[in-house]
Amino acid sequence: MLTGFAEGGLELRRRSSGAMALQGRFPYGKRAVLSDGGRTGRPRKEVIAPNAFAYRVNDPNEDIHFLIGHSYDRPLASRSAGTLMLTDTREALLFEALITEEMQEVTYVADFLRSFFAGLIVGLSPGFRIPPKRAVEDAETVEDEGNDPENGAFNAIIRTVHQALLYEVSAVTRPAYDEAQIEARSWALPAPTRTKPTIQRWRA
Repeated sequence: MLTGFAEGGLELRRRSSGAMALQGRFPYGKRAVLSDGGRTGRPRKEVIAPNAFAYRVNDPNEDIHFLIGHSYDRPLASRSAGTLMLTDTREALLFEALITEEMQEVTYVADFLRSFFAGLIVGLSPGFRIPPKRAVEDAETVEDEGNDPENGAFNAIIRTVHQALLYEVSAVTRPAYDEAQIEARSWALPAPTRTKPTIQRWRA
Protein backbone atom coordinates (compact mmCIF):
# COMPACT_ATOMS: atom_id res chain seq x y z
CA MET A 1 0.00 0.00 0.00
CA LEU A 2 1.29 3.42 -0.93
CA THR A 3 0.55 6.56 1.01
CA GLY A 4 0.40 10.24 0.21
CA PHE A 5 0.36 12.89 2.86
CA ALA A 6 -1.30 16.25 3.28
CA GLU A 7 -2.25 18.67 5.92
CA GLY A 8 -5.58 20.22 5.46
CA GLY A 9 -8.95 20.93 6.89
CA LEU A 10 -10.34 18.51 9.32
CA GLU A 11 -13.46 20.08 10.73
CA LEU A 12 -15.46 18.56 13.57
CA ARG A 13 -19.09 19.31 14.35
CA ARG A 14 -21.28 17.82 17.05
CA ARG A 15 -24.78 16.83 16.12
CA SER A 16 -27.80 16.91 18.38
CA SER A 17 -27.63 13.11 18.61
CA GLY A 18 -24.19 13.38 20.27
CA ALA A 19 -22.38 12.06 17.19
CA MET A 20 -19.45 13.99 15.74
CA ALA A 21 -19.12 14.76 12.03
CA LEU A 22 -15.48 14.99 10.99
CA GLN A 23 -14.94 16.63 7.61
CA GLY A 24 -11.81 16.89 5.50
CA ARG A 25 -10.30 17.28 2.04
CA PHE A 26 -7.33 15.86 0.16
CA PRO A 27 -6.29 18.23 -2.66
CA TYR A 28 -5.47 17.08 -6.17
CA GLY A 29 -2.73 18.54 -8.36
CA LYS A 30 -0.45 19.62 -5.50
CA ARG A 31 3.24 18.75 -5.40
CA ALA A 32 4.57 17.13 -2.22
CA VAL A 33 8.17 16.39 -1.26
CA LEU A 34 8.41 12.77 -0.13
CA SER A 35 12.20 12.79 0.31
CA ASP A 36 14.90 15.43 0.09
CA GLY A 37 17.33 12.81 -1.24
CA GLY A 38 19.62 12.89 1.76
CA ARG A 39 23.28 13.74 1.23
CA THR A 40 23.79 11.90 -2.06
CA GLY A 41 20.39 11.04 -3.53
CA ARG A 42 17.88 13.00 -5.59
CA PRO A 43 14.74 14.54 -4.09
CA ARG A 44 11.51 12.68 -4.74
CA LYS A 45 8.22 14.47 -5.25
CA GLU A 46 4.69 13.30 -5.88
CA VAL A 47 1.54 14.69 -7.46
CA ILE A 48 -1.91 13.10 -7.24
CA ALA A 49 -3.74 14.03 -10.45
CA PRO A 50 -7.38 15.22 -10.40
CA ASN A 51 -9.86 12.37 -9.90
CA ALA A 52 -7.04 9.85 -9.49
CA PHE A 53 -9.07 8.04 -6.80
CA ALA A 54 -12.35 8.07 -8.76
CA TYR A 55 -12.42 4.35 -9.65
CA ARG A 56 -13.19 3.06 -6.15
CA VAL A 57 -14.64 6.28 -4.74
CA ASN A 58 -17.38 6.40 -7.39
CA ASP A 59 -18.35 2.76 -6.86
CA PRO A 60 -20.62 2.65 -3.76
CA ASN A 61 -20.01 -1.09 -3.43
CA GLU A 62 -16.29 -0.58 -2.76
CA ASP A 63 -15.59 -0.24 0.94
CA ILE A 64 -13.22 2.54 2.03
CA HIS A 65 -12.11 3.23 5.60
CA PHE A 66 -11.17 6.27 7.66
CA LEU A 67 -8.33 5.25 9.98
CA ILE A 68 -5.86 6.62 12.48
CA GLY A 69 -2.30 6.43 11.17
CA HIS A 70 -3.02 3.83 8.43
CA SER A 71 -3.87 1.23 11.09
CA TYR A 72 -6.81 -1.06 10.36
CA ASP A 73 -6.71 -1.82 14.08
CA ARG A 74 -7.83 1.78 14.74
CA PRO A 75 -10.80 2.50 12.45
CA LEU A 76 -12.94 5.60 12.87
CA ALA A 77 -15.52 5.12 10.10
CA SER A 78 -16.20 3.20 6.87
CA ARG A 79 -18.55 3.23 3.91
CA SER A 80 -19.81 -0.26 4.65
CA ALA A 81 -20.82 0.88 8.14
CA GLY A 82 -22.63 3.89 6.66
CA THR A 83 -20.41 6.32 8.58
CA LEU A 84 -18.11 7.55 5.78
CA MET A 85 -19.27 9.70 2.86
CA LEU A 86 -16.89 10.52 -0.01
CA THR A 87 -17.22 13.07 -2.83
CA ASP A 88 -14.74 13.24 -5.69
CA THR A 89 -14.22 16.61 -7.44
CA ARG A 90 -11.58 17.95 -9.83
CA GLU A 91 -10.06 19.99 -7.00
CA ALA A 92 -10.09 17.53 -4.11
CA LEU A 93 -11.39 14.36 -2.53
CA LEU A 94 -13.91 15.43 0.12
CA PHE A 95 -15.16 13.28 2.96
CA GLU A 96 -17.30 13.31 6.06
CA ALA A 97 -16.87 10.70 8.78
CA LEU A 98 -19.51 10.21 11.45
CA ILE A 99 -18.05 9.35 14.85
CA THR A 100 -20.93 7.87 16.83
CA GLU A 101 -21.37 8.23 20.59
CA GLU A 102 -20.50 4.56 21.00
CA MET A 103 -17.25 4.99 19.07
CA GLN A 104 -16.35 8.09 21.10
CA GLU A 105 -16.24 5.86 24.18
CA VAL A 106 -13.60 3.59 22.63
CA THR A 107 -10.21 4.35 24.18
CA TYR A 108 -8.21 4.91 20.98
CA VAL A 109 -10.97 7.12 19.54
CA ALA A 110 -11.10 9.25 22.70
CA ASP A 111 -7.30 9.56 22.56
CA PHE A 112 -7.47 10.62 18.90
CA LEU A 113 -10.11 13.27 19.61
CA ARG A 114 -7.99 14.73 22.42
CA SER A 115 -4.98 14.87 20.07
CA PHE A 116 -7.11 16.44 17.36
CA PHE A 117 -8.47 19.18 19.61
CA ALA A 118 -4.92 19.82 20.81
CA GLY A 119 -3.87 20.41 17.20
CA LEU A 120 -1.53 17.40 17.14
CA ILE A 121 -3.32 15.21 14.54
CA VAL A 122 -4.83 17.35 11.79
CA GLY A 123 -3.23 16.02 8.59
CA LEU A 124 -4.59 13.57 6.04
CA SER A 125 -2.90 10.72 4.17
CA PRO A 126 -4.59 8.42 1.62
CA GLY A 127 -3.65 4.74 1.46
CA PHE A 128 -3.80 3.43 -2.11
CA ARG A 129 -2.44 0.94 -4.62
CA ILE A 130 -1.40 1.54 -8.21
CA PRO A 131 -3.31 -0.80 -10.56
CA PRO A 132 -1.24 -3.27 -12.60
CA LYS A 133 -0.15 -2.26 -16.10
CA ARG A 134 -2.37 -4.93 -17.64
CA ALA A 135 -5.35 -3.02 -16.22
CA VAL A 136 -4.16 0.59 -16.60
CA GLU A 137 -1.14 1.19 -18.83
CA ASP A 138 -0.28 4.71 -17.64
CA ALA A 139 -1.57 4.75 -14.08
CA GLU A 140 1.55 6.64 -13.04
CA THR A 141 4.35 8.52 -14.77
CA VAL A 142 7.82 9.47 -13.56
CA GLU A 143 9.75 12.44 -14.90
CA ASP A 144 12.82 14.53 -14.23
CA GLU A 145 12.08 17.92 -12.73
CA GLY A 146 15.25 19.51 -14.06
CA ASN A 147 17.58 21.80 -12.15
CA ASP A 148 16.53 25.44 -11.76
CA PRO A 149 17.07 26.51 -8.12
CA GLU A 150 15.80 30.04 -8.77
CA ASN A 151 12.38 28.59 -9.62
CA GLY A 152 12.43 25.90 -6.95
CA ALA A 153 13.49 22.98 -9.19
CA PHE A 154 16.30 20.84 -7.80
CA ASN A 155 16.63 17.93 -10.24
CA ALA A 156 14.03 15.92 -8.37
CA ILE A 157 12.29 12.77 -9.54
CA ILE A 158 8.56 13.52 -9.81
CA ARG A 159 5.94 10.80 -9.77
CA THR A 160 2.44 11.70 -10.95
CA VAL A 161 -0.33 9.31 -9.95
CA HIS A 162 -3.06 9.38 -12.62
CA GLN A 163 -5.15 6.45 -11.41
CA ALA A 164 -5.02 4.65 -8.08
CA LEU A 165 -7.14 2.30 -6.02
CA LEU A 166 -8.04 4.10 -2.79
CA TYR A 167 -8.61 1.83 0.22
CA GLU A 168 -8.41 4.22 3.14
CA VAL A 169 -7.84 7.78 4.28
CA SER A 170 -5.97 8.33 7.54
CA ALA A 171 -5.62 11.08 10.09
CA VAL A 172 -1.88 11.62 10.58
CA THR A 173 0.45 13.76 12.66
CA ARG A 174 2.83 14.95 9.96
CA PRO A 175 1.46 15.31 6.42
CA ALA A 176 3.43 16.05 3.26
CA TYR A 177 0.76 17.80 1.19
CA ASP A 178 0.28 21.26 2.63
CA GLU A 179 -3.41 21.52 1.85
CA ALA A 180 -4.79 18.17 2.93
CA GLN A 181 -6.63 18.72 6.14
CA ILE A 182 -9.14 17.41 8.57
CA GLU A 183 -11.70 19.85 9.83
CA ALA A 184 -13.39 19.13 13.04
CA ARG A 185 -16.81 20.46 13.60
CA SER A 186 -19.20 19.12 16.09
CA TRP A 187 -22.76 19.00 14.94
CA ALA A 188 -24.60 17.47 17.10
CA LEU A 189 -4.22 -5.95 -6.17
CA PRO A 190 -7.16 -7.30 -3.58
CA ALA A 191 -9.03 -5.11 -1.13
CA PRO A 192 -7.67 -5.21 2.41
CA THR A 193 -8.99 -7.84 4.76
CA ARG A 194 -9.56 -7.37 8.47
CA THR A 195 -5.88 -8.02 9.05
CA LYS A 196 -3.55 -5.04 9.20
CA PRO A 197 -1.88 -4.55 5.79
CA THR A 198 1.77 -3.88 5.19
CA ILE A 199 2.47 -0.31 4.13
CA GLN A 200 4.89 -0.04 1.21
CA ARG A 201 6.41 3.29 0.38
CA TRP A 202 7.42 4.44 -3.08
CA ARG A 203 10.97 3.62 -4.01
CA ALA A 204 12.79 4.98 -7.01
